Amino acid sequence: MKPIRAIAVLPTLCTLGNLVCGFFAIVVASRIARAGDIFVPAPMLEAPMLEKAKQLIGSGDPTHNLMLCGGLIFLAMLFDTFDGQVARLTRAASDFGGQLDSLCDVVSFGVAPAILLVKMCPEFTNVHREAIWSIAALFACCAALRLARFNVEIDETDDHSRFAGLPSPAAAAVIASAAILTYTLRNEINHDDFAGFDWWLQRTLPPFALLIALLMVSRIPYPHVVTQLLRGQRSFSHVVGIVFALMVLLSVRWYAVPALCVLYAVFPLLRYGWLGIRQRRATRHPSPHEAT
Repeated sequence: MKPIRAIAVLPTLCTLGNLVCGFFAIVVASRIARAGDIFVPAPMLEAPMLEKAKQLIGSGDPTHNLMLCGGLIFLAMLFDTFDGQVARLTRAASDFGGQLDSLCDVVSFGVAPAILLVKMCPEFTNVHREAIWSIAALFACCAALRLARFNVEIDETDDHSRFAGLPSPAAAAVIASAAILTYTLRNEINHDDFAGFDWWLQRTLPPFALLIALLMVSRIPYPHVVTQLLRGQRSFSHVVGIVFALMVLLSVRWYAVPALCVLYAVFPLLRYGWLGIRQRRATRHPSPHEAT
């Protein structure tokens, strides 16, 4: 056994911040008794920002806890992004940091969204108790398998432009964004309309989470968004386009983020299937030039 003599402090703290956010996401999710219950929230009192934050954290509204849990998962994603960037900038990347990062990711992007999934679907749980727990357990297992495979297959020469399979943070973002969307709609539409939305969400989210879990352990290529959009030098028009896109997203962020998360998860699957169909058709019916 070779002892560790030194570790990089700043990247390690960022990685542990990821773990802390995942842990508190689980704590917040555990406070949700029935996320689908009709609850008439008390109006927020006029108070300073800190007091409003305390009211929100201590609220009994289940959708408030859903929103907090989803927000903590997104905050964990932010720490997960920063720790790798900081390690590369400070030239402090190490095997220890990589292993610690994967252990923290299992909690924040495997266990936390799996528990959130169960808490978001109480009516589905009452009817299909074994099914929802099996899907949640499979989600956590696939996240762990995805991270272990990534650690084994990672190469120093890898340019990190693509992933083999859906990254676990992106998979967790799908569940977390659905929780945040639930909170947003709950506070913008009347309770009868929200009940209809909640009915559909509780019946469509578990099968979709099963698909997301399988995509994590698949070999479908997924783009590395940070690398392909932000790293390196780009044209002036590229930077202007990113700025305008961010402004649009910020204006409708609570609706745009879930849509983008679902699109990122599903579009490579559809593209992979379409290319596979075209390739099989080309094999069965070669063009005249290929035949000669």
